[in-house]
Amino acid sequence: MKVTLERAALLKSLGHVHRVVERRNTIPILSNVLLQADGQSLLLKATDLDLEVTERLPADIGQKGATTLPAHILYDIVRKLPDGAQVTLEASGESGQLQLRSGRSRFSLQSLPDSDFPDLAAGEFSHDFKLAAGDLKRLIDKTQFAISNEETRYYLNGIFLHAIDVEGHMMLRAVATDGHRLARVDIPAPAGAVGMPGIIVPRKAVAEVQKLIEDLSQEVQVEISTTKVRFTFGDVVLTSKLIDGTFPDYARVIPSGNDKRLVVDRGPFAAAVDRVSTISSERGRAVKLAVAEGKLTLSVTNPDSGSAVEELDVDYDSAPMDIGFNARYLLDITEQLDSDTALFKLADPGSPTLVQDRDGAAALYVLMPMRV
Repeated sequence: MKVTLERAALLKSLGHVHRVVERRNTIPILSNVLLQADGQSLLLKATDLDLEVTERLPADIGQKGATTLPAHILYDIVRKLPDGAQVTLEASGESGQLQLRSGRSRFSLQSLPDSDFPDLAAGEFSHDFKLAAGDLKRLIDKTQFAISNEETRYYLNGIFLHAIDVEGHMMLRAVATDGHRLARVDIPAPAGAVGMPGIIVPRKAVAEVQKLIEDLSQEVQVEISTTKVRFTFGDVVLTSKLIDGTFPDYARVIPSGNDKRLVVDRGPFAAAVDRVSTISSERGRAVKLAVAEGKLTLSVTNPDSGSAVEELDVDYDSAPMDIGFNARYLLDITEQLDSDTALFKLADPGSPTLVQDRDGAAALYVLMPMRV
């Protein structure tokens, strides 16, 4: 195999694929990236057996062939080469080594045979549709923070993606929850999404998709089966296994009878929560919201470090109420809202609270209260 290509193009592609490779592997081949040269292009592929990313890039192929190289070492070498450099990769089949040359730099890298490299065979995809990259980014950005990190409830370790009829309109809905908070976002469903199985896209795949969205105007092809999902961004293809589990009936935890409406200016509210939570204990991080007509008092009391109080003018005309929330969760949700205001729909101090930009907004958040 002999390949010559631009350092910038190779670095960009390695940047896309090498992130999938875990730093520590008990199976040596999983530390490597597959390089496959044929025609007028070089294919790069990396996998952790649950997730696979491939990218094809133009190259000058002197001799076709394939090999595998340590992904992180190759990425670091190419990253440290000067801008504008040409990189030549040359391997002879017998030696188990690859020569990388660029300018006056020479590297001899240990390779493993491409025949050992695993293939995440995708099988048949029952549904496929195209989605604007901006819409896909919105679905992820607005829900990703609520994905659970608790491995015992593995079915919450991802985003639940499904098509649903909302008042006669088919929507593509993303939902994530960790049991303390829930995020739900809708966008109009693309034609091919109707009738798709509900899927749980794992946390790692979600994070990689988010990083691969570089041009918000491009279209992303999404293919779905009962066990896998594939996202195609031009020359980059990400295939992931799905979480094999049943996502809970999230509709049951979304309250419908919350009749107390609190409207706050989002920026000043988030800043006030951030300030008073400085006093809170790291473990609990509870902040108390005391709402009365036209006024909100935020307070934190920590026996070890003191107390903090801040008042805000708000729009509220129901009965006075005290309710506590995790400050970090409040800030996470207010960061996701698009408007200058935040609408809190409250019931009582022990019941879930709804948070939205406004009534009927496409993004909806549910937050469980804390005792304060």
